[in-house]
Amino acid sequence: MDATLVVITAGANEKNGGATDRSDPQGRLRLLDTNAKVYADIVPRVVAVTPEAVLMVVTDPPDPLADLTRHLAGHDRVFSTGTLIDSLRFRVHLADRLRVRPLDVHAMVVGEHGTSEVLLWSSAEVGGIPVLALLGDNGRPLHAVREDIEQSIRYANITIIEGTGASQYGIGAVCARLVEAVLRDERAVLPVAAYNPDFDVTLSLVSVLGAGGVVQMHQPRMPPEERAALDRSVSTLREATRRAIDIVEQQPTAGPR
Repeated sequence: MDATLVVITAGANEKNGGATDRSDPQGRLRLLDTNAKVYADIVPRVVAVTPEAVLMVVTDPPDPLADLTRHLAGHDRVFSTGTLIDSLRFRVHLADRLRVRPLDVHAMVVGEHGTSEVLLWSSAEVGGIPVLALLGDNGRPLHAVREDIEQSIRYANITIIEGTGASQYGIGAVCARLVEAVLRDERAVLPVAAYNPDFDVTLSLVSVLGAGGVVQMHQPRMPPEERAALDRSVSTLREATRRAIDIVEQQPTAGPR
C-alpha cells in the first residue's frame, strides 16, 4: 500500500473528553493524555504500511500530537491543521464588525491551536488599513472590542458544541482545503503547524504547504508584546509535547496487525 497523504482524526473529542470548560486554562490540552495513547497505537501502523506518506494531524490537541507523530514516525513529513481555522474565524469576526467581506480581511493567528494562541492584531488589515484604526472608529473602547473578538475565537469550539453538539463542520472544511494544497502541490501560504527548529516545537507560523507537507516556515513581524505572547505559547507547547512523549514511552508501541 502507498499513499501521498494520511489524515489522522482518531481520538476523543472535546465534548467526550471534558474539554468544554471556558475556565479551564488547559483547553484542548485536556485531551492530550487520552489521545497520545491513541496515537501511540495508530501512527506506527500507518507508517508500517505507507512509510513515504505525509501525515496530517487533526485530532485535538493537534500541535503536540503532531510533534508526537514525528517522534513515532521518525520523519518530519508531519503537520497539523494548526491555527488555520482560528485565522479564518479571526477574519470573519473582523469582517462582521467592519461590514466588509471576510475575503478582504488579512489577519492571522499563530502559536498553539488552543488557549495560548496569539492573534496578530499588529498586522491585521483591510485594504492596507490597519484594523485597529478602523475598529477604533466604532464608538466602543478598542480594548473591549479586542477582548470580545479574542474570547469568541479562543472558545468558538465550545460555543459551537453548546449549540450543535459538535464542531466538525469548520474543521472538515479546513481539512479539505489542506488536502487539496498537498495533493496539488500548491505551495499555499497558510497558518498550519509543523516542527520549527528555531523554536524546537511544532507550532503555527507562516507556512508554505505543498506535496511534502510544510516545506518552508517564516516568522511574521511582531511587536514585543505579541512576541512575548508567542514565547508563552511555545512554552506551553513544549511542555505538552514532553508530556505526550512521556506518556507513550511508558506503554508498548503497537505494530502492524
